[in-house]
Amino acid sequence: MFARLARIWRLGIKELYSLKADPVLAGLILYTFTVAVYTVSAGAKFEVENAAVAVVDEDQSALSRQLRDALLQPFFKPPVVIAASDVDAAMDSGRYVFVLTIPPKFEHDLIAGRDPALQLDIDATAMSQAGNGAAYIQNIMTQEVAAALASRSAVASSTGEAPVSVVIRPKFNANLTSAWFTAVMQVINNVTMLAVILSGAALIREREHGTIEHLLVMPVTPIEIMLAKIWANGLVIVVAATLSLLIVVERLLNVPVHGSVTLFVASMLVYQFSVTALGILVATVSTSMAQFGLIVMPILIVMNLLSGSTTPMESMPAWLQNVMQLSPSTHFVALSQAVLYRGAGLAVIWPNLLALAAIGAAFFGLAVLRFRKALQAAG
Repeated sequence: MFARLARIWRLGIKELYSLKADPVLAGLILYTFTVAVYTVSAGAKFEVENAAVAVVDEDQSALSRQLRDALLQPFFKPPVVIAASDVDAAMDSGRYVFVLTIPPKFEHDLIAGRDPALQLDIDATAMSQAGNGAAYIQNIMTQEVAAALASRSAVASSTGEAPVSVVIRPKFNANLTSAWFTAVMQVINNVTMLAVILSGAALIREREHGTIEHLLVMPVTPIEIMLAKIWANGLVIVVAATLSLLIVVERLLNVPVHGSVTLFVASMLVYQFSVTALGILVATVSTSMAQFGLIVMPILIVMNLLSGSTTPMESMPAWLQNVMQLSPSTHFVALSQAVLYRGAGLAVIWPNLLALAAIGAAFFGLAVLRFRKALQAAG
C-alpha cells in the first residue's frame, strides 16, 4: 500500500515538473486566474450604465422638462431631444437604446385627473440593458410624477399607486452589483475549464512525446498513472483558484465572501477529482492535442453555460435540468453559491458533495477502462 502511494507521489511530482517546463500552460493558468477574472468581472456588467436615451417632448411643459432632466448619469447618457418623425430612423440605426415619448398636454391631463400614457421604445437587441433600463425609467418617471403632483390622491389616480406598499430588501448582494456574481462564477468556470484541459493535455503530452512507452516498462498500473495526474493537476488548479479568490476577487474587486473558504476549498478538491477524471476520459478517445481540443470545447461550453453559473437552473426546461444533474459542474456551482454567497455549511451542501463523488467515481471508472485499452494497444 505504501509502495503504491509512493509511486503515485513520484509520478505526480513528475507531472508538476512537466507543467513547470511548459511555459504555455503555466502562462495560461496565471492569466486565467488573474487577468481573465479581473477584466471579465470589471468589464461585463448587467446593470444599466451610460445607456443612450432620446426624448420626444411633444408637451413642452415644466413637467416634461423635469422628466427629461431626471434621466441622469451614470445610468444614462445626457438625453437627446429628437422629433417624433426621427424615432424610427434613430432606432433602426441603433443610436439609442431608449426613446421616451411625452405626448401633447401630458401635464394638463395629469393635473385634470386623466390617465395620460408615456411611450417608451426600447432596442431589445441590447437585452440586459433593455430589461433593466426599462424598469429604471419606469421607476424614475413614477417618482418624478408623484413629486410633481400636489395631493396624494392625484398621485394615486395618475400613477396607479397600489394600496399595499412593497418593500424590497435584496439579501447577500444589497446593491445588486453584477461584479459580485460574475467574479466568483468566473473563478468557478475557470476551474472547470483548466481542470479538464490540464489533465487531458497531460495524457496527450505523454503520447505525443513518446514517454507513454517509458511508463509501460515501469512497475506502475494505469490507476496509479491516472491518480498521479489527477492529484498533481488538481493541486495546481486548487491552489491557483484559492489565491484568485483571496487576492483578485476579495482584495482587488472588493467582493465579500460570506462563507467558509476552507469548506469551499475542500469541496473543490472533490470537484477536481471528477473533472480531471473527465479530462483523462476525453483524452483516451483522442489521438492528438488538436482532436482533444475539438472534443472538449463543446463539453466545456455546455458545462459552463448550463450549470447555473450563467443562467439559473430554474429557467431551463425540466428535462434539461434533469440531464444537467449528471454534470459535476451543476453540483459544484450550486454548493459554491451556497457557501460563498449565503454562508452555508456542510449540513446544506452534503448532497452536492455526495453527487460530485458519485459522478467522479463513474468518470474515473470509465477512464480507467479506456486508459487500460489504450495502454494495451500501445504495448
